[in-house]
Amino acid sequence: MRVLLVEDDPTLRAQLRTGLEEAGHVVDEADNGRDGHHLGATEAFDTVILDLGLPVLDGLSVLRRWREAGLTVPVLILTARDSWHEKVAGIDAGADDYLAKPFHMEELLARVRALIRRSQGLASPLLQCGAVALDTRSGRVAVNGQPVTLTSHEFRLLSYLMHRPGTVVSRTELTEHLYAQDFDRDSNTIEVFIGRLRRKLPPELIETVRGMGYRLAAPS
Repeated sequence: MRVLLVEDDPTLRAQLRTGLEEAGHVVDEADNGRDGHHLGATEAFDTVILDLGLPVLDGLSVLRRWREAGLTVPVLILTARDSWHEKVAGIDAGADDYLAKPFHMEELLARVRALIRRSQGLASPLLQCGAVALDTRSGRVAVNGQPVTLTSHEFRLLSYLMHRPGTVVSRTELTEHLYAQDFDRDSNTIEVFIGRLRRKLPPELIETVRGMGYRLAAPS
């Protein structure tokens, strides 16, 4: 999944990026509200982690502008521990969740997973489609209970599709959500990863919808 991280503290931003990437996410980042707003308004993200105390443009203003423009991406705001008024203002501005500093990385990752699941109408951290199970907490994939080893790109691709079972997803959408902005994007590589997944998973799991993209086959 692709995450936008908007945080001005370079140490915390680096720690968060490392933790998110180790959990299998692709991360774009900004260190001020103006750049964060621009990225959120022009790029496709699965969730946003937004600090409220940002330079140039504060986090609340960023969030309000996104919501006023109709942007529905889930947003987790970061607040100071004792700033209850920031939490209230953030939720009123359209935040989906909040986390007070300091916090444990495990809690932030759990909240990010929950936001992404809820945005797709999913309740369980264990995603299941036919014989294939993907645990969003551990990053493990199994077929009929037997573990399957996937590369990071293969896992991200499968995870994106399993969050949207039965939905046709275009190669362009997959490319936008699997690669960061500064990555040399090539939608043709999606076909390569789809082919690799089909060799590791039940081949009928991922359907090709001619001229449109790919769809995860719903279990019969």
